Amino acid sequence: MAYQFQEIQKKWQNYWAQSETFKAKNKSDKPKFYILDMFPYPSGAGLHVGHPLGYIASDIYARYKRLFGYNVLHPMGYDAFGLPAEQYAIQTGQHPAVTTEKNIKKYREQLDQIGLSFDWSREVKTCDPSYYKWTQWAFTEMFNSFYDLRDQKAKPIKDLISHFEVHGSKGIEASQSYELNFSAQDWISKNEKEKEETLQNYRLAYLAETAVNWCEELGTVLANDEVKDGLSVRGGHPVVQKNMLQWNLRVSSYAQRLLDGLEKLEWSESIKEVQRNWIGRSEGAEVVFQTLADDEHESQDILIYTTRPDTIFGVTFMVLAPESDLVESLTTKDQSSEVQSYLEACHKKSQRERMSDVKSVSGVFTGSYATNPFSGKKVPIWIADYVLGGYGTGAIMAVPAHDSRDHAFATHFKLPIVEVVSGSEDIQKESYDAKEGILVNSDFLNGLEVKEAIKKALQEISSRKLGHKKINYRLRDAIFSRQRYWGEPFPVYFENGIPKCLDVENLPLELPEVDAYLPTEDGDPPLARAKNWKDQFGNPYELSTMPGFAGSSAYYLRYMDPHNDEALVGEEANKYWRSVDLYLGGNEHATGHLIYSRFWNKFLFDRGFVCEDEPFKKLVNQGMIQGRSNFVYRLKSDKNTFVSHGLIKDYDVQEIHVDVNIVDNDVLDQEAFKKWRAEFSEANFITEKQDDKDVYVCGWAVEKMSKSMFNVVNPDTIVERYGADTLRLYEMFLGPLEQSKPWNTNGIEGVYRFLVKLWNHTHTDEKLQIDDSEPSLDEYKILHTCIKKVTEDLENFSFNTSVSAFMIALNDLAKAKCRKRKIIEPFMIILSPFAPHISEEIWQELGHSESILEASWPKLNEEYLKESNYSYPVSFNGKMRFLLDLPVNLSKEDIEKKVLEEPQSQKWLEGKTIKKVIIVPKKIVNIVVG
Repeated sequence: MAYQFQEIQKKWQNYWAQSETFKAKNKSDKPKFYILDMFPYPSGAGLHVGHPLGYIASDIYARYKRLFGYNVLHPMGYDAFGLPAEQYAIQTGQHPAVTTEKNIKKYREQLDQIGLSFDWSREVKTCDPSYYKWTQWAFTEMFNSFYDLRDQKAKPIKDLISHFEVHGSKGIEASQSYELNFSAQDWISKNEKEKEETLQNYRLAYLAETAVNWCEELGTVLANDEVKDGLSVRGGHPVVQKNMLQWNLRVSSYAQRLLDGLEKLEWSESIKEVQRNWIGRSEGAEVVFQTLADDEHESQDILIYTTRPDTIFGVTFMVLAPESDLVESLTTKDQSSEVQSYLEACHKKSQRERMSDVKSVSGVFTGSYATNPFSGKKVPIWIADYVLGGYGTGAIMAVPAHDSRDHAFATHFKLPIVEVVSGSEDIQKESYDAKEGILVNSDFLNGLEVKEAIKKALQEISSRKLGHKKINYRLRDAIFSRQRYWGEPFPVYFENGIPKCLDVENLPLELPEVDAYLPTEDGDPPLARAKNWKDQFGNPYELSTMPGFAGSSAYYLRYMDPHNDEALVGEEANKYWRSVDLYLGGNEHATGHLIYSRFWNKFLFDRGFVCEDEPFKKLVNQGMIQGRSNFVYRLKSDKNTFVSHGLIKDYDVQEIHVDVNIVDNDVLDQEAFKKWRAEFSEANFITEKQDDKDVYVCGWAVEKMSKSMFNVVNPDTIVERYGADTLRLYEMFLGPLEQSKPWNTNGIEGVYRFLVKLWNHTHTDEKLQIDDSEPSLDEYKILHTCIKKVTEDLENFSFNTSVSAFMIALNDLAKAKCRKRKIIEPFMIILSPFAPHISEEIWQELGHSESILEASWPKLNEEYLKESNYSYPVSFNGKMRFLLDLPVNLSKEDIEKKVLEEPQSQKWLEGKTIKKVIIVPKKIVNIVVG
């Protein structure tokens, strides 16, 4: 009987679904293991072969843990809100819910046919009101919380209000937008609106004027990763920086805890370092520079933050961020036109682009000056886009001698460069950025090493009351508003202009119907189009919706208890599953998603809603499967003639991407090519010889898998042609999980042949052929060598070498003609996480009525791996003449006797005298003759 993989996989996928094989229980005597894949967005294109890489890896590990006796939770759902569905809705008029549901259905079909062991009873979709009810609830809790810096935790806002009523702001140590000072009487005398304005300064979810990436064409704010080169990634529309009233989450409050928490996580050091850099902790000082009064402006203070107060004597200019409030007040009339033009240019760049662009230099002089607080020297104040309003104070003291960007700016605008730390050969040509050296040109700091100079400078700043020590973080509060339709509505209404949150009993606040998914003519978000978008008392609801990361920041908690109507996650379920034991996904989420999820979780932990303060214990990042593109070569002189790759050196050709699905082992299906696109219907081919056949050979290259390069391989095609088990094994076989590697369909045949060979090895005349006799020691050795290798590989996520181990073991068993039950059964168990369909089928044929997942992982017996023989290289006068297998437990005397008795030795001993016999057990035998 041939290997009928289509029938086998359909049979077992139906069995798993009907018997709910992968359904996890929230209570079990078994130890728990929670394994999670990063939340996928269901795009209309469906899966390509790169997408399942992580899912297959997590599935293998989930099945492995089940066989080890764990109660495994392995859920799946969909991050279903997002800009692509909204843009499609704008173009077609079709509701995003319809498009999204269609895409989800396609994803589900593709995931199921790969045989993934997801517990679909826990499926969640972020666009489902029963799900986003809890995102709205979490926002409400953040709105009703503040961050206590003394206790380093979030607390209810009512505790803060109680303090204000008795003490005012005195004694408060809380995260805030700016410093406030008021008495209890001041608080009591405030009206409701004034009190709310004060509370907004402390709330963890708050409204504030914020610089955002605004895309007029799309009518919405965009995240930094949705903008490239001043244009939206989707559609290529202009994006400008704009100040807007937006909801924000005070993520910065958790900066130090987010840093500290990394130390107890099993994450790669590279991902931890990315997070450390993103959080960006630095120690320094805030220092006041006073501006010079003139005919237009009074003197005012500019507060700057610096990590190098020792270099303050090297300040030759100051720089304001374009979005700084000081720009307007410090720009002189003579400079106003030039400044305005520069600001308009800056508004076209995102903050991320400004941070990453280290080559271009631009700026404009305000016309104003400040005074160096130590030297008293006059310092010009400039505006430049390399300074960000959201970092530090939005103003810097520029020390061009010791900062590369300041140096480039000073060189470009011909500003002075003054060395204050020795160590450079020519400070005018290049800055000296090292944090070591001796201070020069620095008054009371002269002669000090940098570390000592920093301490001394900080002391002087404090004693002269010019500023104070300060720990700063690069991590900014998260902008949480999007002017879109397809997202979670805010549970917020405005009563007399005062923002208030709905009670949990009134959640979810569901998305209303609108007549179009575009902003209104007045520029309001699409929700303004909804009829009667107000509460029962006529108070208007918030018009913006939440961003994509809102729904994905706590989805792992909802999986623990997805049908709970009373809480995001019930206490019993949360205390059982606690946190994710293994999180698997791409490193593109190293900052945004992982930072926000950790923040969200820590907040819920502070307020007593969850029992762990970190969501993901262990994180594994899979690499990317790249596309293997193919090319055809069209004559530039004849658009209908195509030249085979081996002949192009003789022709002037144009390289064109071709659909890889009509190419087999780089050989083009010429008829399929003609049908592929109308412009190629009259194609002629200049072919070359290959195995005595005239074929058209395509060129190839490794590139990103993309529809535009026609190198997207649909997993459905692979499953249909080779079976799901082949796809699973091959994706693992391509290379180490964490590395990116090219997809090459050429190699898939070898993996398929392995499965066919396994089937044929265990079957004869359409029946399973199994021997119940006792295996030999050599046969046990084959098995246990494989058990040891695969077990170690699974623990280290080295799945590619496991596939090799299976192939080697099968080859050895086939040579030994071993079909013994005590070998085949455990072999099928260890293979089953990788190739579950064929394993289940053979397991059933072996006489088992339950799924192979009810079996136990085979125990390794190291005794079978001990070598019984050793192949000794036998040398005469230092030259190796032959190999001789001898038992490893022989004494030196017995080894010598066996070697000398060996007929092959006689040839080298004939007519000679043995002078010495050197024996190193399990290494060498050397006979010295003369």
